[in-house]
Amino acid sequence: MPDLKDFNRVHLQSQNTFGLDIYASNLSIVKDKEELQNLREILGNTCPLILGGGSNILFTQDVEAPLLKIETKGIRWKEINENHVLVTAEAGENWHEFTQFCVSKNWGGIENLSLIPGQVGTTPIQNIGAYGVEIKDCLSSLVAFHWETGSFVEMVAEECEFGYRNSVFKERFRNQYIIVSVTFLLNKKAAVKTSYGAIQTELEKMGRLTSTRYSDVSQAVMNIRRTKLPDPKVIGNAGSFFKNPEISFVEAERIQKEYPEAPLYPTFDGRKKLAAGWLIEKAGWKGYKKDNFGVHEKQALVLVNYGGAKGKDIFKLATDIQADIHVKFGIELEMEVNVW
Repeated sequence: MPDLKDFNRVHLQSQNTFGLDIYASNLSIVKDKEELQNLREILGNTCPLILGGGSNILFTQDVEAPLLKIETKGIRWKEINENHVLVTAEAGENWHEFTQFCVSKNWGGIENLSLIPGQVGTTPIQNIGAYGVEIKDCLSSLVAFHWETGSFVEMVAEECEFGYRNSVFKERFRNQYIIVSVTFLLNKKAAVKTSYGAIQTELEKMGRLTSTRYSDVSQAVMNIRRTKLPDPKVIGNAGSFFKNPEISFVEAERIQKEYPEAPLYPTFDGRKKLAAGWLIEKAGWKGYKKDNFGVHEKQALVLVNYGGAKGKDIFKLATDIQADIHVKFGIELEMEVNVW
């Protein structure tokens, strides 16, 4: 049976990377996916909120609704041919540890996503991405528990309707499914992806500029992330707080005419992606600090809790930034972090 703590206040400060002093009234911890059916009988028809690794969440108040944390473990794989391998990880596996496991086996495809916090099971929901790679690029299928019917369903990548930091689980199937395992199609001989961001520069610093090893790319990504992003164990944060806005070609021309230095990137549908961090820094928010919260001094995309901040204060800061960006640039910023 699940470790069910009905109506007992459970402290969540260590369970969210913002480090917010928040409590939950009803937390269930599942260590075996089969426990989900028993839990459904106890909780009823309303699907509980999923905590995951607590790395993409901003709590603005105590959680009264049923809360679920998946702690299932296990990795298995199947060789497809000399070039590919299918690797399945249970939802409770730590994402970064999973990337390092795959790199140690010389399986490529997710090395550019190293050091992203969270659990394997939550990565498809957000379609996490970094340095030119997204989950959708290598996800083969997943298994999810459908709360309403109490059944396990397998979905292939196409059924997940992946978009930029988006999937069917954030839209049409929101609060309906709980992902229990994810299967990735990884490569054993494919070329590494080093053209995005500062990877090539970092590889040169490492003396590995011409390297074709997945492990070297992974290490380069980790080096870059550690210099740009604060460690949540030191300063509370949830990584990038806002999405890079996707704007029309006409809007992009307007921005580029006024700000020739604006970082704009093409998207697959003919639109342009504008760096949210540049917008926030240009508007003067980078390094902003009020009391015990603010915007990180090195990365304008990251909102931080310096210790003792309230989630509602950080949320107010986020909405103030959104409003200011709209006034100054006519651009709508969308939050990437889930707000509870």
